[in-house]
Amino acid sequence: MNETFYHEFEVFSKRTPNAAFTHQFSLLAPNKEMALLMAQENFMRREPVVDIWVVKREDIRGLSPDEKQMLQRLDNKDYRTTKGYGYLKKKWRHYEQQMLDEKEIMSWQGGDSK
Repeated sequence: MNETFYHEFEVFSKRTPNAAFTHQFSLLAPNKEMALLMAQENFMRREPVVDIWVVKREDIRGLSPDEKQMLQRLDNKDYRTTKGYGYLKKKWRHYEQQMLDEKEIMSWQGGDSK
């Protein structure tokens, strides 16, 4: 078993209660308690924070190359973007033209009846 004394930890913090956590730095420590203490000493004295996370790097799971392919945007979702509605301008223009024609016809009838 090839185990080392020090482990890599990732430090995250948030500045306000409503802020999102932001990755700050990595550090080496023998255990999570020491990692938290080191993170507080190195980071919290520099800027105010309301919360801090210290996570062992090996406990963070990333995506495999195959899993990353799931993140690609599907091409059949044009209706979710504004460019997917480009035909509506033409359709609305056609609808307005029909309305104008009806109004025009009605005005002719109203003009003749007077």
